[in-house]
Amino acid sequence: MAAQAAAAAQAAAAQAAQAEAADSWYLALLGFAEHFRTSSPPKIRLCVHCLQAVFPFKPPQRIEARTHLQLGSVLYHHTKNSEQARSHLEKAWLISQQVSFPYVKFEAASLLSELYCQENSVDAAKPLLRKAIQISQQTPYWHCRLLFQLAQLHTLEKDLVSACDLLGVGAEYARVVGSEYTRALFLLSKGMLLLMERKLQEVHPLLTLCGQIVENWQGNPIQKESLRVFFLVLQVTHYLDAGQVKSVKPCLKQLQQCIQTISTLHDDEILPSNPADLFHWLPKEHMCVLVYLVTVMHSMQAGYLEKAQKYTDKALMQLEKLKMLDCSPILSSFQVILLEHIIMCRLVTGHKATALQEISQVCQLCQQSPRLFSNHAAQLHTLLGLYCVSVNCMDNAEAQFTTALRLTNHQELWAFIVTNLASVYIREGNRHQEVVVALGVGPHPRSAGVWWDWPPQSFLSISCLLSPS
Repeated sequence: MAAQAAAAAQAAAAQAAQAEAADSWYLALLGFAEHFRTSSPPKIRLCVHCLQAVFPFKPPQRIEARTHLQLGSVLYHHTKNSEQARSHLEKAWLISQQVSFPYVKFEAASLLSELYCQENSVDAAKPLLRKAIQISQQTPYWHCRLLFQLAQLHTLEKDLVSACDLLGVGAEYARVVGSEYTRALFLLSKGMLLLMERKLQEVHPLLTLCGQIVENWQGNPIQKESLRVFFLVLQVTHYLDAGQVKSVKPCLKQLQQCIQTISTLHDDEILPSNPADLFHWLPKEHMCVLVYLVTVMHSMQAGYLEKAQKYTDKALMQLEKLKMLDCSPILSSFQVILLEHIIMCRLVTGHKATALQEISQVCQLCQQSPRLFSNHAAQLHTLLGLYCVSVNCMDNAEAQFTTALRLTNHQELWAFIVTNLASVYIREGNRHQEVVVALGVGPHPRSAGVWWDWPPQSFLSISCLLSPS
């Protein structure tokens, strides 16, 4: 018996030594890979070599799945080798489903769907996200994050009905798991989409509910104030869209007070106890720019042009500082919308040369992002048309306005363009053409229905609003 016990002890010791040795080589390779990834500048090729060196050791499936995820993530974020990134992420997703490894499974699904969308393979991304959502219900953080991601995908496709449905599902799920904070984020995001759809009758009760949730929720002060900013931004936008400029003032004042409060608060490193609360809306610096932006929007509608110029200058200065350290797409969106507003202000005040320079800036920003250009092309041609009118180049103005008409389905912008185009025809003496355009049966006839597109003042997107903490 003693001999058997000794032999068993030796075998156990050998296994332990072997496991320790296995851990040692894996941890060593992982450490080298992280060292190269975080070097300045990053040494991505060496990082990839270290991670690829894991596979010849034939590691357990958990380590294999995680390594494929790490390789896919590095290749996706730091290289243009999307084919290899996709291959590794697909392997990570496949292997992780065979073992109980939620982090790898859902991270792989999230990254892989992003990559599919980047490659314009939306039809591959949707079922992947749906499956991940279906099997993630026992993992609150990932279930909420994947719901947000799929809702964002539908939003980018302009399928706002499906996006709203998903956000409603997310709000109910957050309520069930006891996360009033994330429930508010889902509901506010849904309210934002309803505003974009102009479903004003549904917006009012939803915003009322959101206001109650925000006021009653007791938690991290920064999270609470950020919810309040989100809520007030939607209220201000709602009033401005309805043309109720005077009703905006109390909300705008509260919004400015909120951003001052947030700027004095320090970020807490303590993570929320509920994993479903591991989200934030926008960084404090982005919220500051956003408040400047809605202030500019209000000032323009109220006719306070000097105030609009003052806040635009402040916002653009803040944006330039942020863009040195942050390449978030929402910053470029903010910048384009600010420039669009200040260009109109310059044209009204007679600063035509400055307006043209700023139109050029908008063109350069839109050239850097196909999606940004798609969303703002009609507005850009409209601004060029207005500039041409201001310098009495009516033929060019007509060309810009007719191009803008072809590029928009947004009812209010279309009406604005048609009105200006009619004024061009009046100045040219083409009264018949003016009447035809005013009736909506000009060179680019529209159906008799209602045409909706992204509102010119809609500057929020879920992908930038909600990020993991």
